[in-house]
Amino acid sequence: MKFRKYHGLGNDYLVINPVDLHQKLDETTICQICHRNTGAGSDGILLGPFFHDSDDFKQICQAAGISAEKAAGSLAALRIFNPDGSEAEKSGNGLRIFSRYMYDLGLAGATPFRLNTLGGQVQAKVLDPQNQIQVEMGQVSFFSKDIPVAGTPRDVLLEKITLKGREFTFCAAGIGNPHCIVLCEDISPALALEFGPLLETHPLFPHKTNVQFLKVLDRHRIAIEIWERGAGYTLASGSSACACAATAVKLGSCDSPVSIHMPGGILLTEIAADFSLTQTGPVKFVFEGDWAPE
Repeated sequence: MKFRKYHGLGNDYLVINPVDLHQKLDETTICQICHRNTGAGSDGILLGPFFHDSDDFKQICQAAGISAEKAAGSLAALRIFNPDGSEAEKSGNGLRIFSRYMYDLGLAGATPFRLNTLGGQVQAKVLDPQNQIQVEMGQVSFFSKDIPVAGTPRDVLLEKITLKGREFTFCAAGIGNPHCIVLCEDISPALALEFGPLLETHPLFPHKTNVQFLKVLDRHRIAIEIWERGAGYTLASGSSACACAATAVKLGSCDSPVSIHMPGGILLTEIAADFSLTQTGPVKFVFEGDWAPE
């Protein structure tokens, strides 16, 4: 089983083309491949491309509510798997990586193209394959039913939660996948490692959630630490960066565009008036390999 490894600001994915998939990609196999010590090591797997005539393409579009007309205008579809074997709806870094992969294989060029995910359809454009890949990530919602968040229907903004005797103020956002954004004066990896797992699996979030700890630096810059659902602590996350940038603008703390500073580097996100997001950032090709049968 052949694969390619890429990373976006240290958030690394293995890309596997379905034509090279010679064994079942089940939960056990995904965990083995992604393991940092006994596998290839990654924050997840991108499986694709699936083209229009495949059952997977049709199933992804149907599950995401993508109309036949929109599906017909897209280039391909992909599936996104976390290192614990669960499936993710969307990933900003993953989509930029997959766009670079399509470009590298000559399946996409410099003109914009659309990709389908379980979290909806996105448009991508390769401006510079190494340093500037742009993805229109869709529209952010803060409404509880869209994310989802338990409780009465509401915009989930500036709510309180207590964990291990410490009170936090948080917001929640959905961008095809769920996010819990914790507002902080100071952030650190230790904070994410201690409280991220508790928030990821909190009963408030019926589908679990990605967790970010957000510090506003100025009107156009924020810093975040990330605990990713199904992956754990990570150096960067495109959808997390989007959710945090949109939240900072929603609260009136920032103006578009917003630079999101993460341990792995910086992403730029533009937030439109309707909270549609466009994100631009780098992707690096690391290596290609062949998964051994043993």
